[in-house]
Amino acid sequence: MNSQSNFLQLKRLGFTSLLLLGCFSIPACSNLVNKQTDNLSSNELSSSGKDWPSFGRDYTNQRLSPLTQINQQNVKNLKLAWQFKSGVVASFQATPIVTNGVMYVALPFNHVAALDAKTGKELWRYKHERRVSWKMCCGPASRGVAVSDGKVFIGTVDARLVALDAKDGSKLWDIDVADDTALTENKSSLSKLDAKSKTESYGGTGVGVSMAPVVYRGKVIVGITGVGYGLHMDVPTKDAPLGAVVGVDGRYGRPGFLAAYDVKSGNRVWQFDTIPSQGWEGAFTETTSDGISLNRDVAAEKANMINNKDAWRYGGGSAWSTPAIDTKTNTLFFGTGNPSPQMNDISRPGDNLYTVSLVALDTETGKVKWHYQQVPHDVWGYDVASPPVLFDYKKGGKTIAAVGQAGKTGWYYVNDRATGKLLMKSDAFVPQKNLFAKATKEGTVLYPGILGGSNWGPSALDEVHQTSYVAAIHAPIKYTLVEEPAKDGVPAIRYASSEPTKDPRWGVLSAIDLVTGKLKWQTKTEQPLTGGLLATNTGLLFMGEGSGNFNAYNSNTGDLLWQTKVDAGVNAPPISYEIDGIQYVAVAAGGNAIFGYTAGDNVMVYTLGK
Repeated sequence: MNSQSNFLQLKRLGFTSLLLLGCFSIPACSNLVNKQTDNLSSNELSSSGKDWPSFGRDYTNQRLSPLTQINQQNVKNLKLAWQFKSGVVASFQATPIVTNGVMYVALPFNHVAALDAKTGKELWRYKHERRVSWKMCCGPASRGVAVSDGKVFIGTVDARLVALDAKDGSKLWDIDVADDTALTENKSSLSKLDAKSKTESYGGTGVGVSMAPVVYRGKVIVGITGVGYGLHMDVPTKDAPLGAVVGVDGRYGRPGFLAAYDVKSGNRVWQFDTIPSQGWEGAFTETTSDGISLNRDVAAEKANMINNKDAWRYGGGSAWSTPAIDTKTNTLFFGTGNPSPQMNDISRPGDNLYTVSLVALDTETGKVKWHYQQVPHDVWGYDVASPPVLFDYKKGGKTIAAVGQAGKTGWYYVNDRATGKLLMKSDAFVPQKNLFAKATKEGTVLYPGILGGSNWGPSALDEVHQTSYVAAIHAPIKYTLVEEPAKDGVPAIRYASSEPTKDPRWGVLSAIDLVTGKLKWQTKTEQPLTGGLLATNTGLLFMGEGSGNFNAYNSNTGDLLWQTKVDAGVNAPPISYEIDGIQYVAVAAGGNAIFGYTAGDNVMVYTLGK
């Protein structure tokens, strides 16, 4: 489970997707956008650093701005430069892309707006015509677009990849990434004695695209999500962080994948399936790679193999996060989601490769180079959701090309970029209790659980100071097992579910020393943190909160240096860019339905006051 569904929030606000889709006008494009997109090319990511040309700013995904105008001394003078209201009120998770003076923003439901990045004036808008019959598994949020070769690329909730002309937003090509044949769970599988069977479901296994694409060497790369999503039940109260998620046993979903498409034609170049048809069961690993017990009944799993030889066909493994790319070796790194069925492992014995893994692929062929499975045979929803980050790791007087990732498990992992070997696992950056305990009929409370730890929001990394910054969630989760024997012709019932408890929950912002794995500092927030971070070379760290606070911290100490208030939850990753010698900080603010954070339709842009 990873996507931030907002069906319930739209329902409470009285909106429907049709109303939202009807709110657009497409103004005539100005000469500005025509002039400034003429030179868009695949070389953008090697630009001067004044733009924000890709999801993670560059292929490393470090999200570290080199701009220096805004610093620890003057950040207190930040003022609103401009605000754009899109008219689409929904969970807003996009990273804006800024290149050559134009900001491109993915709106909920996969509409796209192009704005003058200096003034906020709308230059053009693309309205996505979503297929009405498509099962939208995971909510309408998009995490962004990619811009290259004079085109804007967006993956959609109805599993399409669309290329737009960056000058005017006209559609150049529109392809189907995946079909809609995967079966979705339903409430009929639940026990009539279970109170959840009386509530409304608002999401389930399906197929869509939520990640921001990335363009590399003439290919646009994107992956599908929702293939092991589980049955999402209505929340008990308005401000609850997610209702119950139920893992129903059965042949639901399909394998996830990451694929590359030709930027000119949209033709598929390669596809990597996150569940291999051969060897998906793995080695029946009983512990994590560093020796922590996973409490598996391996004997029972092996005995169950005979009845589940085709489990790979429904294996899950969504691709939630935009890959990082090592341009020296043409290797990309991305994380995979939980296996399917979620939390219910009867029909999927084995390690369930390559789920809950960091995977390294050849960018030119899609062939796997290595994988590192953080949690074999996952039954908790520990997707590798936060994007991986590339950096040079200093260890024992040596410099090692490494990849880091902030886990839902509450640890920060550092792996060797060439081999996948685990080089370091940090101290826990969130509280941990009963980690890897199994669901019981009475209910087992553990944390972190299905929410994380670090969820989908990107971390930031300062390579010079060997420090990673992670925004995370503390939310105790109860895992419950329901089992009923077959009776009077009614088949046996077995499923597992997870749901937040009524215990206190909060957010925590951490600075992690990558050399030692120790925590340099932590700052606690009233609400769980989801959205992402921006770091700068001037020792600043920007982060939003569900309360509407948008904050700047001293990245060396964690001290709060500046704060402003937005009328919606700030639950998207901030960026920074420069135009005509002026540095801007921008962030989308549209709330988050899973946590009950106020919905909105804002793009907020700040600069130093005069």
